[in-house]
Amino acid sequence: MIHGSRDASALASARGILFDLDGVLTPTAEVHMRAWARLFAPVLAAHGAEPYTDADYFAYVDGKPRYDGVRSMLAARGIVLPEGETTDGPDVDTVHGLGNRKDVAFTAEVDEHGVRPYDGSVAFLAAVEAAGLAVAVVTSSRNGQRVLTAAGLRDRFEVVVDGIHSAAHGLAGKPSPATYVEGAHLLGLEPQQCVVVEDAHSGVAAGRAGGFLLTVGVDRGAGAESLLESGADLVVDDLAELIPSLPTGGAA
Repeated sequence: MIHGSRDASALASARGILFDLDGVLTPTAEVHMRAWARLFAPVLAAHGAEPYTDADYFAYVDGKPRYDGVRSMLAARGIVLPEGETTDGPDVDTVHGLGNRKDVAFTAEVDEHGVRPYDGSVAFLAAVEAAGLAVAVVTSSRNGQRVLTAAGLRDRFEVVVDGIHSAAHGLAGKPSPATYVEGAHLLGLEPQQCVVVEDAHSGVAAGRAGGFLLTVGVDRGAGAESLLESGADLVVDDLAELIPSLPTGGAA
């Protein structure tokens, strides 16, 4: 079901689709959720704070760069830790150390269990390609390349703006639109020619702030109304619902 005040007809005039990765193309949001839970459960307990929940993931962590997610979650519980350095080991109790500890857990999950993309998202991607639209992945994750490879999707995207690219180019993370604007420009397009596809509050807020043609929310648990309030123009449960709205015969 498509939710929202706008319909999907704007897709017919799009020239590019900018996909978030986790929760949009692949169910790695579930892997991230487990990794974050393993990280924060003992940390919060050690500080006598309220236990970590899945609701915390959607409210404070989802879609943000790793260290920003750590800062946001700690702040929500009134916990203050030193920033530390990006080189801090995963055993160090600093913001950067905790972020690196989470990354170790996530990498192990991907390597051990692999990643299978959403069937509906793969069908939508194929239809987008058949329509002649340019595509890019824009993700806060520093593991973007690893996840795309594990899911068998790496060769479908010439442009990948991930956490490593963003750090190297000084791009602010979502909800700033900077990474999505970068993705559009690397495709040779302007934001108003592109559609942003996101499952996270911070991501749809980035799409709205960047002046993109359309910001599509995919409801993987955040809630349709909540995504609409954060800036999505419309929300779907599965990207395959949008296939009939794509242009046919190749992009102009």
